[in-house]
Amino acid sequence: MAEKLNHAGFEFAKALVHKGKVVRDERDDWSEHQPSTEKENEFIRLHGFAEYAKWHLGMDDEKSEDTKARYKFPYGDFEKVHRCGVLSAESRAGQYKHFDIEGAAATLHGLIDGVKHPTPMQSEAT
Repeated sequence: MAEKLNHAGFEFAKALVHKGKVVRDERDDWSEHQPSTEKENEFIRLHGFAEYAKWHLGMDDEKSEDTKARYKFPYGDFEKVHRCGVLSAESRAGQYKHFDIEGAAATLHGLIDGVKHPTPMQSEAT
């Protein structure tokens, strides 16, 4: 698998957080807050895969662009960033050693909680 950071999704998430479009929930809430398969399919039908991609911090570039299998590490409900989704992405990315995705999720986590973290690109430069 060639999973890597979805820069467009990361930038979109940061913009949402800066606009205050955040749900400050707890880690264990993601299983209840993540969009259902039906909601994902409806979102794709209405907005397309390019918009769907923005709601994910990772992507597998070995999968076709027009499949849900390409997009990994969701963080929101197609309206707001969920802290629980960010925490889940951060944990899973670290577990599978996707350090660029883990760093992006940690940055979002920090933004949501009001703590500054370097972006993945900044931490590589130091």
